[in-house]
Amino acid sequence: MQSVVDLIQLANRRLGTELTAHDAERELAEVPCWDSVHLLRLVGLLEAELGRPVPVAEVLEARTLDEIWTAVSGAVSDTALSGAVPA
Repeated sequence: MQSVVDLIQLANRRLGTELTAHDAERELAEVPCWDSVHLLRLVGLLEAELGRPVPVAEVLEARTLDEIWTAVSGAVSDTALSGAVPA
């Protein structure tokens, strides 16, 4: 997963949403096909897809898909960096 577009494609494929790239910056409350159940399911999907925990509190506080991606991509980068540092 490399971008918010990948996150949108995952949601469409696995959650049955019809999100577009234009929805990335919209408030989640304004996205017609989105609700809180989708958000909770997305957390589980992201953890399964990435093979690691995501920052759940940050994801739940996010107001847009871009903010969710920022929270998730930061966690991915942090995990990758921590694994690259010799002990």
